[in-house]
Amino acid sequence: MILEVLVFAAHPDDAELSMGGTIAKLTSTGLKVGIIDLSKGELGTRGSAEIRMKEAQNAGETLKIAHRENLGFKDGSLKFNEEYLKKIISKIRKFQPKIIFAPYFNDRHPDHIGTSQLVKEAMFFSGLPKINTEENDRIQPTFRPQKLFYYMQTYEFKPTFIADISGFFESKMNAILAYETQFHNPESNEPETFISQPNFLKFIEARAKYFGFKIKKDYGEAFFCEEEIEYDIIAALKH
Repeated sequence: MILEVLVFAAHPDDAELSMGGTIAKLTSTGLKVGIIDLSKGELGTRGSAEIRMKEAQNAGETLKIAHRENLGFKDGSLKFNEEYLKKIISKIRKFQPKIIFAPYFNDRHPDHIGTSQLVKEAMFFSGLPKINTEENDRIQPTFRPQKLFYYMQTYEFKPTFIADISGFFESKMNAILAYETQFHNPESNEPETFISQPNFLKFIEARAKYFGFKIKKDYGEAFFCEEEIEYDIIAALKH
């Protein structure tokens, strides 16, 4: 399966929280979007790895993604190593996405930082023919995506661009709420966490409204790119 867009995340729910509206917008046009979670989030205070896998499946269905998988890397240890790097390179070569997304490279959670580094290096090395990876016992051809965009998690950055998700904010929130164990539930007896406090989901909405306001829309999601991005002024004027 060839995917136009591939989103890498450290844990199930990271992609939905950070860019669920953008994913829903992309899939609504017929584009094939995939999510690859590096770990099962087994160190999470609430729920379990097995439950989160089911929640991730439900969230993916809500966003109408074409593919989702979990690489099963060790939660809490998402740092650069050759094994992890080669597995991510193999996924990039397998799905051949034009664009990939990763966490911004500075964040509250060390796993997000590690995932960002792994994906950036994998994107570059996936284009080198002297680095061999296999799929079904066959050497994979080289492939390098066109762009790597970083999405926002806890720490903010000055965006390179903001995606209008006004028509897709509800889908984003529905995907987030598919993770029933992770977010505020007054009936839950599990310990409260950073993301389970009642104000966290209000924060997610407020951030989306804030970035939407900056582009004169209702809701937005912010992204960063280390490279320059072309702006087609003629197409914009005709829109």
